Amino acid sequence: MMRIIMLALTNFAVMAVLFISMTIIGKLFGINMSAGSMGGILTMAVVFGFGGAFISLLMSKWMAKRSMGVQIIETPQTAQERWLVETVRKQAEKSGIGMPEVGIFYSPDPNAFATGANRNNALVAVSQGLLDHMSADEVEAVLGHEIGHVANGDMVTQTLLQGVLNTFVIIFARLIGMAVDNFFRSSDEESSGPGWGYFIGSIVAEIFLGFVATAIVMWFSRYREFKADIAGADLAGRHKMINALKRLQQAHAVHDLPGEMAAFGIAGGLGTGLRKIFMTHPPLEERIAALENMR
Repeated sequence: MMRIIMLALTNFAVMAVLFISMTIIGKLFGINMSAGSMGGILTMAVVFGFGGAFISLLMSKWMAKRSMGVQIIETPQTAQERWLVETVRKQAEKSGIGMPEVGIFYSPDPNAFATGANRNNALVAVSQGLLDHMSADEVEAVLGHEIGHVANGDMVTQTLLQGVLNTFVIIFARLIGMAVDNFFRSSDEESSGPGWGYFIGSIVAEIFLGFVATAIVMWFSRYREFKADIAGADLAGRHKMINALKRLQQAHAVHDLPGEMAAFGIAGGLGTGLRKIFMTHPPLEERIAALENMR
């Protein structure tokens, strides 16, 4: 529930930034960003819809390193670090992608994630808890899962999907705001720009449509996890991948990673009811069953 509340607050903040930015862009470039200008609305929707998503993608590695405290293994110092780097190297070569950066972040919970702007400039990081509580075979499978995310281009695909959905949210929220404003505006009232109906209608519509867009992105994220599991099974072996997921299931301590990293981790938290719609990962039992039934 807290995640949903934070999403609503974020949408209010985005609206405030958009209104301020609309005015600045309009003044600087002479673009009519008024409520009645369809060209202005479309321009704003594309700029902010895709702009925010791609800026987030380009900054993803830097943000991951900062927020998670990832220590990049530049020169392996221990046998474990050497094995980790060499395993990622072999899997990357087999998948036909560039060698990702490899790192470790401190967390007692077993988890891992991959991020980066493209297939040849990615980051794969594992938690210390994962290294401490999983066997080498299981860690190999987890690394294969993350390499699968990179090889499948999941980071770019999700960014494109998020950008398209953001654009539609912005456009339809403003169209709804215009419709609400026209409905409450009296027929003899002179038009002097958008009224209170436009602003309130746009804000409410953007929050509602934002929830719908997030649900679609989270559905796609859950779908991607099955594909990454298959990649992990191909790279490390099906039984290793199944055993790794079972180990995560036994841990009873799988938590969502923060922010952008959540969608590309090996596992997410548990959810029921409405919360399940906004989960980045499908239940572990479903993923295990899918691998066990795979031909």
